[in-house]
Parts: sequence; C-alpha cells; structure tokens
Amino acid sequence: MKKILFIIGSLRKESFNREVSDMVKNLLQDKAEVTELDYSQVPLMNQDAEYPAPKAVANARKAVAEADGVWIFSPEYNYSYPGHVKNLIDWLSRPVDPADRTAPTVLVGKKFTLTGAGGKLATAGCRKQLTTLLTVLKADVMVEGQTGIALNLEAWTEGRMILTEEQKALLAQQASKFLEFLDK
Repeated sequence: MKKILFIIGSLRKESFNREVSDMVKNLLQDKAEVTELDYSQVPLMNQDAEYPAPKAVANARKAVAEADGVWIFSPEYNYSYPGHVKNLIDWLSRPVDPADRTAPTVLVGKKFTLTGAGGKLATAGCRKQLTTLLTVLKADVMVEGQTGIALNLEAWTEGRMILTEEQKALLAQQASKFLEFLDK
C-alpha cells in the first residue's frame, strides 16, 4: 500500500484546507496509508542552526523521505503560499549531510500533488507558485489534475464549507490520478 504524507498549509485548527484533507483521506481509505506531517515546531530557517538539524526538521525530512508521495493542501496568501510552508520547504531543500553539499535532498524525485481551498481564484496563484518552487527543487509535481476550490459564501460568513458535487468529483479524480502517478 502506498504511503502518502499530507502537509496542511494552514495552521488554523478548523481550517478549510484541513477539512478538504479529511475528505481526501476518506477517499484514500483502503487505497493508501495516509499520515499528516506536524511541522508546527520547525524553526525558522537559519544556517546557524542547520547542523545538526533541529529535531523537528529531522523528523520532517524522515517523514518526507519515507513517503511515496506528498499531498499539500494550502490556502493562498497574496497570490502565493503561506510563509510557514515556504519555511518548511526551505528546510527540506537543504543537504542533509554538511560534508556533501551536492547530495540530493529529500525533495529530489519526490512525487507531489497540490490542492487548495480559498477565494474566488481557487488558490491558482498558490498552486502555480508551489509548482514552480517544487519543480526548481527537482521534485516530481503532478501538474495536471490539481484541485482548486473556490469556497462558498457560507465558509467566509459562517465558517461552514460546503463543497459542490463537482468539487467533490474533482477531489476524487485527483486522488485516483495521484495513486496512478505514484506508480509511474
């Protein structure tokens, strides 16, 4: 069974992206082993503290390395991804061995897919920027089949996210495509 690591790009406990990730976890039930990365203790990137890697960084690297694929669920902040997501990726993009600065990082060749729930642009900017960043870092990003969700009015006014049948179908398609992508 494939191992998929979820990274939730929102720190809010009741975030819409966390809700979407829970829906996808249900879609993958019995098809993949899903775990969520807790990166809340990853410090700000600082070369003064890079070696030895802080425990939270080492744990994040290990989780990514052990996963067959990584699925990021992220809101959009100012047409991009949240700073804490970038910080995590910065740590993951660094060489693990200080003596071998040319060794591959845990991101090289790692398969990723992206989903985002947000405003009327359905996180298009965030997903575009993350795709570019991860590709530059030599990750293998599933570009076709990413899902962007424009949240309903009630999400913003009452805190109730209501997905359309079309949005649910897109998530189911993405889950199937990602499982296929992991086999390539």
